[in-house]
Amino acid sequence: MTKRISSTKPAAASAISGAAAAAVTVKRGAGAQLGATLVASETAGEAAVPLEITSLDTAKQLAGTQTLLRGLAVLEAAASGAHDLRAFAAALGTTRSTTHRLVSSLVQARYLRQLGSAYLLGPKLIELGTIALEQMPLTKVAHPHLEQLANATQDTIHLGVRDGDDVLYIDKIPGQRGLEMRSRIGHRMPLASTGIGKAMMLDLQQTQWRDLFAASCRTLASMPFKPDLQPTPVVFIERMVRYAAGGYTFDLEDNEASIRCVAAPIRDASGAIVAALSVASTVPYMSPERMDELIAVVQAEARAISEEIGWRAPQPAIRRIRR
Repeated sequence: MTKRISSTKPAAASAISGAAAAAVTVKRGAGAQLGATLVASETAGEAAVPLEITSLDTAKQLAGTQTLLRGLAVLEAAASGAHDLRAFAAALGTTRSTTHRLVSSLVQARYLRQLGSAYLLGPKLIELGTIALEQMPLTKVAHPHLEQLANATQDTIHLGVRDGDDVLYIDKIPGQRGLEMRSRIGHRMPLASTGIGKAMMLDLQQTQWRDLFAASCRTLASMPFKPDLQPTPVVFIERMVRYAAGGYTFDLEDNEASIRCVAAPIRDASGAIVAALSVASTVPYMSPERMDELIAVVQAEARAISEEIGWRAPQPAIRRIRR
């Protein structure tokens, strides 16, 4: 039998100087604690509101949490290449029946889709992923990383996206060396004449590199200011081959006299290059040795941004051993 202890009248509350009173009555049965009843005392003019918490409630919460975590683990396993019940069970360490129950629920909710005996990530994840991207603009995600890069290098930091044959600057942090560049947020420049633009060309074919280089030359020819060190088509392709192999790009005064930069691509969940960032400064601060040192620094921040928008580093293939 459970007894509840609580104040029943405002006078009782005032008798203890208005302090809140609570009682815990422990329920016991068969020598085991089944739970506790917490009764909140009434304050002046307020009725007491009982709140029961039992071990059964706690058990249900724990079971629900475990089920949720197991369901998420199934999705992670599917994303990593597991596609059948046996693989899911091995990844989770669950029985076949428990695994089947989890997978069936995820299929019903469209988080997984079934193709014969195989299970793949479902359309619900695409819907949620699209919404997540809409709620997480690139500039908002990237800006803290740009600030970190600016503080570490003291140089000008750019963030850009591709817009046709051009790069569109969508964020910029001026350098701390008292230098000013003509780039600005909303400014466009030819892809093939900037380090940040070339970083967004790394996955393209050589024929596309040539076309974009030719388009860049035409655009620069119509401008009053022309770079002093614009490469030849052959040199440009040779550089792009080297850049693509290393996952970075340089601007060696291709776009603006005395300005050099180091850039790296930003990838989305599909692995596609969707943006790029760069560190730029004048020649006295951008020796070839320092530019080489900056490659890893710039790549690290580009990789961190990529991971925040869903990109995952390629995992080494797992070789299955026949039994």
